[in-house]
Amino acid sequence: MFVSGATARSAVAPANTSPATISGTPQVGQTLTAGNGTWTGTSPISYSYTWERCDATGGSCSSISGATDQTYLLKSPDGGNTLRVRVTATNADGSGSSTSVPSAVIAMAGASTSTSTTTTTAQTTTTATASGCAKSGGTLAVTDVSPPAHLSIDQTQISPSRVTYGTRSLTARFHVSGCGGSVQGALVFVTAVPYGQFAIPNEQATGADGWATLQFTALPGYPVSNKQQLLVMFVRARKPGEDILGGISARRLVSFHVSRG
Repeated sequence: MFVSGATARSAVAPANTSPATISGTPQVGQTLTAGNGTWTGTSPISYSYTWERCDATGGSCSSISGATDQTYLLKSPDGGNTLRVRVTATNADGSGSSTSVPSAVIAMAGASTSTSTTTTTAQTTTTATASGCAKSGGTLAVTDVSPPAHLSIDQTQISPSRVTYGTRSLTARFHVSGCGGSVQGALVFVTAVPYGQFAIPNEQATGADGWATLQFTALPGYPVSNKQQLLVMFVRARKPGEDILGGISARRLVSFHVSRG
């Protein structure tokens, strides 16, 4: 009888548990540094970086050509804009990405700045009006939204677009809005219903475009039967620190068509 000496290893692709960050002085001529955030997954994990230039509100972002190092030297075109960095974690089992919240608006060289550094791990709390909206439209920090206003999960995307019984991994994206704009920094939780079909990923924060991306790996319980036609997911969006069932949180069920193959 042949007995293998190898032991089975659980394949775990990187999953983000704390988003990427940016630190450094927000002024042309200074250098910003990307923080990887916190990740789980099978070691070893390597990291790559993509810097993006955004408008002053943190929207309309585009990748900066050649800016793929962990550090970035601020240049004249960055003045008056904000920057974000996308960190991609990769191991033998897959990859995942996390995008930071925008930096402070970049000052031109020689201009005085009110603060010496920018750190994008937290957002400033703003006093809201009676409507619960500190402002309306554009990109809003989740701290700009308070009761009686609330969040809305208003758009969904899934990849691959054609889900079959043989699908073993999925990427799902969810857009969160509020006060007439895209909400940044909302925490999005998603699970397939019934449970046991896909592993439940960690909550992910929405970026400056209002989208959160979550990765799903199929479990032995998928498909639930040979007649399954829909993949149903429970989605929740919330403000960090609030009661998960209160405050401005939103919940809804979404579904995607499933075919045999």
